[in-house]
Parts: sequence; C-alpha cells; structure tokens
Amino acid sequence: MNSLFGSNLKYDLKASLVVFLVALPLCLGIAVASGAPPMSGLIAGIVGGIVVGSISGSNVSVSGPAAGLTVIVLDSINSMGTFQLFLGTVVIAGLIQLGLGVAKAGIIGYYFPHAVIKGMLTAIGLILILKQIPHALGYDVDLMGDESFLQADDHNTFSEIWYAIQYSSVGAIPIVLIAMAILILFEKPKIRNHAIFGVVPGALWAVLSGILINFLYGFWKPEWQLGGDHLVSIPVLENFSQLGDLLTFPDFSMITEGTFWIVAVTIAIIGSLETLLSIDAADKLDPMKRITPPSRELVAQGIGNSVSGLLGGLPVTAVIVRSSANVASGAKTKMSAVFHGILLMILVLSIPNILNLIPLSCLAAVLFLVGYKLAKPSIFISIFKNGWDQFIPFIVTVIAILFTDLLVGIGIGMVFGLFFVMKTNFVRAITLTELNGNYLVKLQKDVSFLNKALLMKHLSNIPAGSKVIISAHKAQFIDHDIQEVLNDFIESSPDKNIRITIEGYQYQTHQKL
Repeated sequence: MNSLFGSNLKYDLKASLVVFLVALPLCLGIAVASGAPPMSGLIAGIVGGIVVGSISGSNVSVSGPAAGLTVIVLDSINSMGTFQLFLGTVVIAGLIQLGLGVAKAGIIGYYFPHAVIKGMLTAIGLILILKQIPHALGYDVDLMGDESFLQADDHNTFSEIWYAIQYSSVGAIPIVLIAMAILILFEKPKIRNHAIFGVVPGALWAVLSGILINFLYGFWKPEWQLGGDHLVSIPVLENFSQLGDLLTFPDFSMITEGTFWIVAVTIAIIGSLETLLSIDAADKLDPMKRITPPSRELVAQGIGNSVSGLLGGLPVTAVIVRSSANVASGAKTKMSAVFHGILLMILVLSIPNILNLIPLSCLAAVLFLVGYKLAKPSIFISIFKNGWDQFIPFIVTVIAILFTDLLVGIGIGMVFGLFFVMKTNFVRAITLTELNGNYLVKLQKDVSFLNKALLMKHLSNIPAGSKVIISAHKAQFIDHDIQEVLNDFIESSPDKNIRITIEGYQYQTHQKL
C-alpha cells in the first residue's frame, strides 16, 4: 500500500493542484449564487476534499458544493429564515444520507442508462465552454459555478455570451489566449513529462502567466488592467484570531417543525441523486475503469454533509466538473481529492491576497480545456455509430441539460433512455426465423401481455404446410395472455397442415364448451 501511495504521489499532487484551481472560483461562485456567505462554499470544498475524499471508495471523484443545488439552497435559506437554521437542515440531511448508505440504497445508481450518463458528461462539457466565454472576454457579471440555462438576472447562457461580446474587457483576451496556448502546449507529452517544466502542471503555469500579464498592464496599459469582479475574491484574515469569525454554526431550534424536515429530506435526496450520477460518470472517465461502491459513497457524503453543516458549509455532493478535471490531470488515487481539500484549507487561510490576484479569464482557460475533453466531436461520432437507440437518448440528454439544468435534463434523458430499453427488449423478446420453409418461434426472455401483438403478428405470417418449432427454454416467465395465443395457434395448426414441435413450453389443451 505504501509503495502504491509513493508511486502515485507525484500524479496525485499535480492533479490536486489543477483541481484546486478549478474548485476555488466554483466554491466561491456557488456560495454567492446560493445566497450564502462566500466562506461557506470554501468550507464545503475543504470538507468535500478531506472528509469525503478520505472515506469515499472512489479513486477519481471529487466532492464539494454543487451548482445543481444552488436554487434549492437559495430557496431553502429563504424558507428557513436564517442561514444558521439552514445549516441545521444540512446536518440532518447528512444523517439521512448516512442512513441511506447503511441501508444500501446506493444500488439505484446502477440503473442509469449508459447513453444518459455519456450525455450528461458531454452536456457538462458544453456548458463549461459556453459559461466560460463571458469570463474569457472579461464580462464577469455572473458568478462562476452557474450551470443553469436561465440565470438570476433574466439572461440565459446564449444571451450572456452576446452581452459579453458587446461589453468585453480588452485586457482579459490576451490573458485567456496565452493561458490557452500554455495549456495546449502542456498537453504535448514532451512538455508534460519534461524533467523541469513537467513538475508543475500546465494549469499553474497558465494562472501564473495571467497574474504576471495583469501586473504588467499596470506599467504598459493601465486601462487594460483587471480588478474587482474580474479577479478571484476570497475573504482575507488580518490575523488567525479572526478565524472563528469565518465559521457559522447551525441552529436546531426548528427541528420539530415540518419545514425543517422537508428541507433536510429534499437536500438529502437531491444531493444523493447528484452524487450517484456523478460517481457513475467519473467511473466511466477513469482510465483504469474502477467501480465506486455507491452505498459507501452515500455514507461518505452523509458524514461530509453533517461535518460541513456543523462548520458553516454548504451541502456537498460528488461533482463532475472537478472530477473530470481530476481525471484529465492524471490523478491515480483518491489522495488527489484529499490533497485538493488540504490545499484549499492552507492556501485560502495563508495567502488569500495572492490568490485574489488571479484573473477569472485565465481560470476560464483551464475550464475550457476540461470542457473540451468532455465534449470532443469524436464522442458524438462514437455514440452515433452505436445506433439510434443509444444516440437519441444521448443527444436528448445533452440538449435537455443545456436548456434546463442537470437534474431536469437527466430526468428527460432517462425517459427517452427507458423508452429505447423497453423498445429493444420488446422487439427482442420474441423472434421468428425461417429456413427452407422451417420456422423457429423463439421466446428469448420473460414475455408479458405487452408482447401479445408482436407474437400474433409473427404467427400469422407462418404459411400453411410449414414446420414450426416453438422454443421457450430461455423464458422464465410466460404471461397467461401469451399462453392463450400459443395454445390457440397449436390447436388450429392441423387445419393449416402446420406441424409443430414444442420445446420448453407446457402446452395445455383448452376446455371445450
């Protein structure tokens, strides 16, 4: 175990640094968009990394505050009246999740269709690209972490890009272009594996270049220099004695009221669904194809949410943006997630003034690359080659998530996915094959009344004078309606000079009236 940890350490440390850079603005943006203190997002990120990462059975997923819960958190804070009361519901939500994990409820995570999960990943990639275009252009009116199509300011994903084009900040554009060039350069194996340059991930070089360029603007083009909303904004401590001021503690005074429990159960259920979706997606991204125990993940998330609520943090879930950045950066074990949480804790407390120099435009470049890897054109082509029964649920999921939000889009995708699963099972449940006037009617699996019309159609196509084999060896269950159709066909076969051989089916003669 120690040797494995040592051999993977360099990969996990490099990946954790990239995940830290991705998580930092997202934690802050999600907190502010949720109507919560900025520090609550950072606390959730720290807990998601250290606590959940340590307990989780996933090797590549990363947990933290989720954009998919933003609206729910905002509404919950308003309905509870105070942030402290809301924190109480987060603690209880964590205990509910813990109970779900112990009860092995995570098994529902195995029932999400593959095409829908691939669609979710691709949609997240496209959303990352579209949502970062305004930040890349220096139009930072909206916070990072907003993944919904409809925004709080009545704009949407596409109208925001139009406004960004009209009101861009010139200084942001060279920063994002140079950052992108660095990131693309570090995708080259010779650079990524270089003895000197390869020690530090390309994302950090990109961020350092952004800070340096913005600093040089002050001497060369002061009107281009970025400040205020264009930079990361972390609360700054004057001294460590103020640390306690950043923490908010939960209030359980409403625990006997129905509203309290409605909020807690809602957070537990929605958070659990988003977690199960994200770990399934992260497992598909994992180059080693390791499988995360879903019920153990619910236990980890439950403990993490209770700890986060006790310290003043937002609810946490497994999140696909940070998880995909983790995989793309070469993470090998879950220690990458833990290290990213440690980095958040140490650097946010020790060097906030330096972190507050980071332009959002260079962080947008990092997220552009993550988004592209999730939504490459080759993914669309490969899914299309798998057939319409895979491509339609995939593309419907992509479009639905783009124009709604993650959970609504997944729900729509699931409807289409289940339709095609049922359609495929329906068609394949009964087959009819013919060779030289000999017919084989095969019941491939359990057959219900839903297959009655198909069976009748197959049997009506068998001409008089044929030889027919009815094989039901693979059918564990045959509905009564199906038995009636088969019995009628068998009884009427002498009239058509059809000779029948029965295999694996108990024919019962009808009672004559």
